[in-house]
Amino acid sequence: MADDLQIVKGDKTEQYHNLIPQIKGLLFGEPDLIANLANLTAALKEQFGWFWVGFYIVKEDELVLGPFQGPVACTRIKKGRGVCGSSWDKAATLIVPDVEKFPGHIACSRSTTH
Repeated sequence: MADDLQIVKGDKTEQYHNLIPQIKGLLFGEPDLIANLANLTAALKEQFGWFWVGFYIVKEDELVLGPFQGPVACTRIKKGRGVCGSSWDKAATLIVPDVEKFPGHIACSRSTTH
């Protein structure tokens, strides 16, 4: 249950080791994808204090915003656009040191730009 989430401080490895079994507990027995993604984003945001964490769901030729925690985000992203759309297009994880320098960067929130 979400009320039972135990936040641990320390290095990231320790934080993940503590969080993974809790996430498994949150997801266990719940078949609904949206409910599970919502709880997963909340647990990650609570544990790590990230600015934004969430999911986009592939629907036809676009990524459509799914459950997230953080400021308002882009609702739809075309394949090949921005970091997320490019990652989807290449079917690969992209590690981007500075998203603002990424060709075709999509600034979904003014608070993420300088």
